[in-house]
Amino acid sequence: METSGEPGGEALPDRVRALASRGERVLIGITGCPGAGKSTAAEWLARSLDPAGRRAVWVPMDGFHLAQAELERLGRAHRKGAIDTFDGDGYRDLLGRIGRERDRIVYAPAFDRRLEEPVAGSIPVLPEADVVITEGNYLLDLDEPWPAVRDELTEVWYCDVEEATRLKRLAARHVRFGKAPEEARAWIETVDESNARRIRKVRDRADLVFDPLGLTA
Repeated sequence: METSGEPGGEALPDRVRALASRGERVLIGITGCPGAGKSTAAEWLARSLDPAGRRAVWVPMDGFHLAQAELERLGRAHRKGAIDTFDGDGYRDLLGRIGRERDRIVYAPAFDRRLEEPVAGSIPVLPEADVVITEGNYLLDLDEPWPAVRDELTEVWYCDVEEATRLKRLAARHVRFGKAPEEARAWIETVDESNARRIRKVRDRADLVFDPLGLTA
């Protein structure tokens, strides 16, 4: 495991370019606790590598959230975001296709936070894409099928941000997408922090640990 003290500049894009120079499609996974800045880092990295979005594509794990109706059927809607509220097998299979199928478009789902639902076929991974960046909570988890997910990725990086900043950003995100402040605090305490404890346990399995603050500067 390496630690990067330079979140901005060209350190991270240069690392990806070096991996891509081998000629194979590179799949970078970005993980970390809720609110750590995974999505911001993934979007920034893809844009830094290719602003046009053709040769570097961001494919979020959130597209594999189970649908709200299914979460309600299973009795899991009250803890959406926990590891068993995702289709991990489907995510693994998509990453495998992305790694193998270079001669056709592979479509990935997105996640619409306004609807709180996954949206199929939203993200095209074009044949010319050299790099695919994905991000999500459980990329390093040890329960099946997540080790197989890790096997499909070239490297996995861990976002490590100061706790007070992470929690402040997480609360603001919940409020921005419709929760009252009190509801946001309760959700963080009962759902997000339970997930965060699980994620921290496997931090040392990452190929790189970095602080995402400043990546949009």
